[in-house]
Amino acid sequence: MALPNARPTGTARIAADVGGTFTDIAIFDERTGSIRLGKALTTPDHLVDGINDGVAKSLATFAEANLFLHGTTVAINTLLERTGARTALVTTKGFRDIYEIGRVNRPEAYNLYFKKHKPLVERALRFEVNERMMSSGEVRFALHEEELERVAKLLDEERIEALAILFLHSYRNPSHEIAAKQFFEKRLPGVYITASHELSQEYREFERTSTVAANAYIGPRVRTYLGEIVTHLKTQQFGGSFLIVQSTGGLYDADRAQAECIRMLESGPAAGVIATQSLCREVGWPKAIAFDMGGTTAKSGVILEGEVLMTSSSMIGGYAEGLPVQIPMIDIQEVGTGGGSIARLGPARSLRVGPQSAGASPGPVCYTLGGTEPTVTDANLVLGRLNANRFLGGDMKLDLEAAREALRTKIAEPLGLSIERAADGIIRIAAASMSNVVKRVTTERGLDARDFPMVAFGGAGPLHAVLVARDLQIGKVIIPNAPGHFSAYGMLVADLRRDYVKTLFTPLANLDFDKLETQFVAMETEGERDVLAASNSIGAVVVSRGLDMRYVGQEHAVTVDIPVAAFKAKDMAEVKRRFDAVHTVRYGYCSEKELAEIVSIRTSVAGAMPKPALSKIATGSAAPPAEASNGIRKVYFSAAGGWVDTHTFQREHLRAGNVIIGPALIEEYASTTVMLPGDKLSVDALGNLSIEVANG
Repeated sequence: MALPNARPTGTARIAADVGGTFTDIAIFDERTGSIRLGKALTTPDHLVDGINDGVAKSLATFAEANLFLHGTTVAINTLLERTGARTALVTTKGFRDIYEIGRVNRPEAYNLYFKKHKPLVERALRFEVNERMMSSGEVRFALHEEELERVAKLLDEERIEALAILFLHSYRNPSHEIAAKQFFEKRLPGVYITASHELSQEYREFERTSTVAANAYIGPRVRTYLGEIVTHLKTQQFGGSFLIVQSTGGLYDADRAQAECIRMLESGPAAGVIATQSLCREVGWPKAIAFDMGGTTAKSGVILEGEVLMTSSSMIGGYAEGLPVQIPMIDIQEVGTGGGSIARLGPARSLRVGPQSAGASPGPVCYTLGGTEPTVTDANLVLGRLNANRFLGGDMKLDLEAAREALRTKIAEPLGLSIERAADGIIRIAAASMSNVVKRVTTERGLDARDFPMVAFGGAGPLHAVLVARDLQIGKVIIPNAPGHFSAYGMLVADLRRDYVKTLFTPLANLDFDKLETQFVAMETEGERDVLAASNSIGAVVVSRGLDMRYVGQEHAVTVDIPVAAFKAKDMAEVKRRFDAVHTVRYGYCSEKELAEIVSIRTSVAGAMPKPALSKIATGSAAPPAEASNGIRKVYFSAAGGWVDTHTFQREHLRAGNVIIGPALIEEYASTTVMLPGDKLSVDALGNLSIEVANG
């Protein structure tokens, strides 16, 4: 989105990652190649204030920027917290209850207290229209305006704020949805209106209903939020383009984001995975696990054979009770465990950590901003892993005694433990929870986590990465430069991107490559036009293709990446071979002689953006230089029997080739890396910290 009345733009590119606790800013100067960083507490009541504070701390202004890149949790939080708009659904007659019926599956078969998903739209606000489209795209029952007028009167009486439109088989022929949306836009001015074909052109009516309902539900809040940012940018004399990070890790303009806000659900976390992919390409790693722990949640994704692992749908709110969203996105799993996660005693005095978070307000007890319940951050401070006087480079002083008192009264004394053992228990429970997240993106995909190095980032990621790695027997952990700003950096290396999916049922044996090429070219032409229009910084346009495939007789398909060259060569054998290989990884077997069929076709169009280059650091000897030492302090390690004298180092003074044996702490502006006894760290040429995990 280019702002109106734009002035000549500068040479800076501003990236802002708004998290639940902190707002991270990374600024890339295209002229000098330098990167500046800023960090501020998130301001929940008015998120723009936190962005502005972070930009000011990075000693920059919006007036000097030509691009503002933004990742936010507004969309996902609105869904999870159920704080969206009063939403109605208009659907085909006879399908009012499909949203509630769902797939009639029961994920926890023996749980007597199981609760099924709760729709975002109550039944009284779901309305039927007498129209019908065939799966072939032919009209069976025409859509009449008097039907729409009847529903419009009811919607007006209910004072709805948002409207979702889902007609059967609109993925094949959207003409009825288009007509209905145009009618309601005239009849219900001010109501946020969205139609399913704009978001998904795949079959499965329940998933499409859930997706369009979610888009409508979060639409008014996201539109208001992005509108506030646009207004703020105008007042700051910003004259460049405003782009949002999608769940695919690609960028799209703010105008489209306001209409298709469901595409920004995993906005911030996706940028961290893209940053991991960029780092892998820079240093030549073919695969890695991205592990991101911030103040509120921990997230994980996977890089395999140089590519980010994607998914075509996700269950928002968890598999058991969540609602499906059917859009392309990076396969990111997350859990409510972060630095601000609250530790509480549950039934039978069981110790629990999260998912409730102290967030930015009131925050952990040690922030002295009003928090009263102990958190993961408080536990780390009590164990000596954080320095009360050097948090955020000394910008924010922490209160050790307040953290100890909260742990003593709320956890330690009720459990009959010492404060240190209580704090250690909190950290261990948090690490176990985060290990399960990593398993969900590896083991559940048929991958062995032990085969991957883990790239850990986020403000709290380096604090806990080695513990998580030990749980999973991962042998290597990499801490990139400025891990506390790594997701913001990921926005600087992201590309503009458009993704298209279209259902196309056809047996592989009968595949008409010429027809397929026509469909691909139509989608890719539209995508190229869109990305080129979104920014004047686009370099090359790169196209990638895929097919959703399954064996004949199966219900669910897997997505198979297919080189464009294979389509050009009409190489059916190569398509089948790649499908068999993906099926083997996912399910442990394949049937080379079994017939396969195509369910949907996919293409993504990426417009390459100029990217900051990683520079090498100075080389030193194996021993860290004297100026890197921050002295020795006692740190509690239960594996070592208690308090241990631990060397601490200032990361900015480390040199390539330096080697450190754990236990040790490496401190930097927005994060601290914890090495357990026996771990071995070496600094590479780019300044990354590579840790060989003892017993990993």
